[in-house]
This record gives sequence, structure tokens and C-alpha cells, in this order.
Amino acid sequence: MTFEEARAHLGVETQRQWSDKAIARTTPALFGLYSVVTLLAGQLLEATQMPVRIAAWYTKRQATFSDTIALVRQRLWSDSSFSMSEQGAEMLKVPRVWLERLTDTLCYAA
Repeated sequence: MTFEEARAHLGVETQRQWSDKAIARTTPALFGLYSVVTLLAGQLLEATQMPVRIAAWYTKRQATFSDTIALVRQRLWSDSSFSMSEQGAEMLKVPRVWLERLTDTLCYAA
């Protein structure tokens, strides 16, 4: 499952370099990225639960790497983009509900 998720979301074994040496450098870096995302999600999950996105045609009982990377993206994007805004404000530059929905959608689409 780890290899399938890493291949689907990080491009492991689908690199488009021209030489074997470049591929040999890229694959460990991608597995390192996979590890960093997993460790960051582990820290985030100490304070919250993992949101598991399901579709009508595909139900799942446990989170996959796509759920994990979306959780990490959401945390990184929300902290860096809007760190200057008030903590309790109902409006940033757009309504908070709209911004959260947009961020959630982009985290899974990226």
C-alpha cells in the first residue's frame, strides 16, 4: 500500500529524467518526502482526528495517503497564507466558510 500511495501521489517510479543516475537520486528524495508528510501528519493528529474523505462509489474505513497529504497541506497553507489575520475574525478577505471549503478542495486536488 505504501508503494501504491507513493506512486500515485508523489510520482515514485514515474520520473521523467533522462538518466538512471537522476532516477536513482529522485526516488529516495520522494520516499523522504513521503516520510516527512507522514511524520507531520502524526504530529497534527495528536491534536485532531484524521478527516477521511469518501465518495458514494468508494467507501473506505481508514485514511489513505491522499487524506494524509491533504491534512498536511491544509495546515501548511492556512498557517502561512493567513498568519497576519486576526485569530477570531469571521471575515478574512472572503467569508471564512468559503475559504475553508476552497482550501479543503485544493488540498485534495493538488
